[in-house]
Amino acid sequence: MTAADFAVKAENIHKSFGANQVLRGISFTALQGDVLSIIGASGSGKSTLLRCINHLVVPDEGVVRIGKETLRSHKGRDGVAVSSDHRQLERVRARLGMVFQNFNLWSHRNVLQNLLEGPVHVQGVPKSQATEHALELLAKVGLSDKKDAYPSELSGGQQQRVAIARALAMNPDVLLFDEPTSALDPEMVGEVLRVIRQLADEGRSMILVTHEMKFAREVSDHTLFMHNGLVEEEGPPGALFDQPESQRLRQFLLPTY
Repeated sequence: MTAADFAVKAENIHKSFGANQVLRGISFTALQGDVLSIIGASGSGKSTLLRCINHLVVPDEGVVRIGKETLRSHKGRDGVAVSSDHRQLERVRARLGMVFQNFNLWSHRNVLQNLLEGPVHVQGVPKSQATEHALELLAKVGLSDKKDAYPSELSGGQQQRVAIARALAMNPDVLLFDEPTSALDPEMVGEVLRVIRQLADEGRSMILVTHEMKFAREVSDHTLFMHNGLVEEEGPPGALFDQPESQRLRQFLLPTY
């Protein structure tokens, strides 16, 4: 498989926090244009694995390949894992859009300013060009009328749609979603899932950590089920959700799907 075939490839990822071994040697491949969903119970290591992709959490062992780039880590003098090449890491992160469960918007900037921050100040895009693109993205997520509003004036669902638009403003190669609906009231979940579904229909490469089982079943091309820091089962969503092989996955799906 060449770098042109995959969006993200993780190889033998380990991560511990003190004596707590969260990831115990995980490997996976997310193909270009596909949606990879990661499911599992709370504490199974899903969010840690997602954050290892862009080294927000630096793996103790293993490498992450983003196209032709390979992110490596090593132990610092204090024994804590650090990224081996920070200049490379900045370059790779610019190609990865991250959407957090708690939005992480700049509270002192309005919606439009939140979208302009990265393209203008990190990528050096002319402000007029970045503004035009930002307004297009706000229209895409249904928030054209909120460009001058501040995050505190928006609902949770609206803030998350702004966060998605902000990630898209950087023109990323891959979008990473860390449980994007977990902090939302139930009536707001649908509006965020509609935007993610639209992005999937456009053929965007995405990795999605989610507890929304029916949505994962419908939107994914490939699914990982994590348990105790390992990939317990993986495959096409139809196989995992309709004919789970492991007893643990059957137990996990029983009350949720």
